[in-house]
Amino acid sequence: MPSAGKPRQILALLALRAGRVVPVPTLMEEVWGSNIPRSAATTLQTYILQLRRHIAAALPAGLPSTAAKQVLATQFGGYQLATPVDSDDLAAFRRGTAEGSAALEAGDADHAARVLRAALDLWRGPALVDVPTGRILETEILGMDETRLRATELRVEADLRLGRHAEILGELLMLAAQHPLHENLCGQLMIALHRSGHTWRALDAYQRLRSTLVDELGVDPSPRLRRVHRFVLGGAPEPGGVLTPSRG
Repeated sequence: MPSAGKPRQILALLALRAGRVVPVPTLMEEVWGSNIPRSAATTLQTYILQLRRHIAAALPAGLPSTAAKQVLATQFGGYQLATPVDSDDLAAFRRGTAEGSAALEAGDADHAARVLRAALDLWRGPALVDVPTGRILETEILGMDETRLRATELRVEADLRLGRHAEILGELLMLAAQHPLHENLCGQLMIALHRSGHTWRALDAYQRLRSTLVDELGVDPSPRLRRVHRFVLGGAPEPGGVLTPSRG
């Protein structure tokens, strides 16, 4: 991978959209934002040449000199990284998340927990932590972070259904602190605390979230979180799942 910041930026965006043409204006906006210099087109071509040299050096020996141009191809109006989309970790993570979600919906919490845990294990830290980012990549990162958090919610849900509340309590406390307005995580934390014999802490978590929602957004907790609250108070049966929509 190139060491210079801007070529790394370009490669990251091309890799995230592998198999699709990334228009030149999109690449320019990512690298230079709204201050695109007059020399941008020439400079971008230089960065592409640098990337092709790195690709050529990484390819198996004996391939034709045009192989790098096939991997990073010039297309009408842009460039396309031809690396198969299914070969990268992000694609594997998305497949695992989809499989785990389907398993959870089908009632197979054990399979869901295993698949989702394996998918989340593909992450080694924050997305693109070693790559400079502009507006385009920052938007991509937001999407990846949201997908990662959703996969975590689903895996926690599967673990709760398997009775692993004590094992994941510490993780849930941390997640709820990191996302103080996240109702699903709060509901999952409340269930884990209540099952672990800390009912007063579960009720306190609800009141803190409710106060924050009312003070900052002017809204009350959702029906599904109120359903969890009623369960903790002892006035309703345990919900089948925090992520299952409530009818009231």
